[in-house]
Amino acid sequence: MKEWICAILLVGGSLFMLVAAIGILRFPDLFTRMHAATKAASFGVGLMLTSVAIHFAEFWVSIEVILVIGFIFLTAPVASHMIGRAAYFLQVPLWEGTVMNELKDRYDLRNKTLDSDSQSDYSIHK
Repeated sequence: MKEWICAILLVGGSLFMLVAAIGILRFPDLFTRMHAATKAASFGVGLMLTSVAIHFAEFWVSIEVILVIGFIFLTAPVASHMIGRAAYFLQVPLWEGTVMNELKDRYDLRNKTLDSDSQSDYSIHK
C-alpha cells in the first residue's frame, strides 16, 4: 500500500512539474511565467518530497522533508516577488493582452515608491 501512495504522489508531483514547465514555455510574458514556475513547481516538489518521507518512514527523514518543503514554500514566493519587482523597475514589457496594470499610475519608478490612497480610503474619522 505504501508503494502505491508513493507512486501516486510522485506521479502527481511530476504532473505539476510538467504543468509548470509547459506554463514557462507557453505563457506570453515574464510575470505569468513566474506565476507558473512558482506555484506549480513548488506544489510539485512538495508532493515529491512527501513521497520520499512516506517511502523511508523514518523520523529524521520526515523532519528534513518538512524543513525543505517549508523552506521552498517560504522562499519561492519571496524570490518570485523580488524578480517581478525588479522586472517592473526595469520596465519589462507586459503582454499586449494584459487587461489591467494596477501599478501603472501609482508607482514612481525614479523613487521606487508606491503611492497609496491611505489618506483618502483608510483615514480614521474623528
